[in-house]
Amino acid sequence: MNNSINDIKQYQENFEMLEKQLNGGTKTTLHKVRKQAFSDFQKLGFPDKRQEEWRFTDISPVINKQFISLQGETETKITNNDIAPYLFKDAENYQIVFVDGRFSPELSHLDGLKNIQLESLYTASKNKNNLVEQELAKHASFDKNSFSALNTAFLLDGTFLYVPPNTIVEKTVHILYISQMHSREIVSHPRNLFIIDENSQVNIVESYIGLGQNLYFTNPVSEIILKDNAVVDHYKIQQETTSAYHIAIQAVHQQRNSHFSSHSFSFGGSIVRNEITAVLDGEGSESILNGLYLANEDQITDTHTVIDHAAPHCNSHELYKGILDDTARAVFSGKIHVRKPAQKTDAIQSNQNLLLSDQAVVDTKPQLEIFADDVRCTHGGTVGQLDKNGLDYLRSRGIEKDQAKNMMIHAFAEEIVQKIKSQPVQNYVIDLLHKKLEDGHIVT
Repeated sequence: MNNSINDIKQYQENFEMLEKQLNGGTKTTLHKVRKQAFSDFQKLGFPDKRQEEWRFTDISPVINKQFISLQGETETKITNNDIAPYLFKDAENYQIVFVDGRFSPELSHLDGLKNIQLESLYTASKNKNNLVEQELAKHASFDKNSFSALNTAFLLDGTFLYVPPNTIVEKTVHILYISQMHSREIVSHPRNLFIIDENSQVNIVESYIGLGQNLYFTNPVSEIILKDNAVVDHYKIQQETTSAYHIAIQAVHQQRNSHFSSHSFSFGGSIVRNEITAVLDGEGSESILNGLYLANEDQITDTHTVIDHAAPHCNSHELYKGILDDTARAVFSGKIHVRKPAQKTDAIQSNQNLLLSDQAVVDTKPQLEIFADDVRCTHGGTVGQLDKNGLDYLRSRGIEKDQAKNMMIHAFAEEIVQKIKSQPVQNYVIDLLHKKLEDGHIVT
């Protein structure tokens, strides 16, 4: 582990400041978890390129910056007009908004909540919600992961969602994490805890947005628990500024006959890493992981996924696509792990990358670890450029070169976009994709 002069000291100071702000809150069960997490973080330090899981991604720019944690209430300079471009048209949503990691009631719309609990995690913890105490920090382990430990040590706020048994949530739950303009370099640690009880169903969207061009660091962790027969469609839209750092962890735990689908769209950030672990811990469960990442100039986007088949008769399907331009770099590491009891596993994994320049680089590493003998598992990764024959065909039909390139790029991305079940969300992503792709190139 790498422990430079700045990387641990600044967080030690921030943690001591947090404890002073908490006052009596230092005696709670939650703070005991914070202290353990910070102790683990001090032991772990930050990862470096000598470790296999970080071999292709240099995060020294993140480590060596002096980020400041906003411990108290942050002054919100953002209005409803500022966030309007990031909302879904013609959609009825529950909207919960956080600015610099802290809940913003004036920007949130939680009227008419029916049969579900949707509130800030700070409020739920303060009210000693039993579900929070039972599940929080139980699935995103922090003893071996530096960024999970860091998030847990500075755990203050985020989203708590509980859907009780036999409940279909008609409205989409839209969570917006917004970083506003600051004169200082800020770090926030949003924490999400979603518990979907048996026979229930919900759609969740996490949006990560940057307003302004200042440098900041977002370090979110999401824990998603699906009980028997639960169904969750989860969408993550990351469109932070190109000067931002975004390192995110998502831990999913599935019980019997549950269905989880994830759709991740990464369009912003200077250094971006998404780690997703899905544990299929109940017979008959299914996990679908889809993703699309775009990167240009000198952006780095890193995706690490683990699908852990722990029970028999489970299915998983994973498709991630990347489009890279200029000198951008992408890393994909996907692992399918099949434990010995997980007989009759059916798992498919694919990573496909399209390079729009000769300088763009992709490192892709699909992996299988199989300890059961009656399974069907496939995996593969491809890296290539636009098909010349396809371009020539379109140009022979009178289509200009840039337009032909754009058509082929959109066709490549469309397979992921069309998997979005929510029409308002799909329309939003399509518009965003059009804005990012012009004349056969990715634009900032």
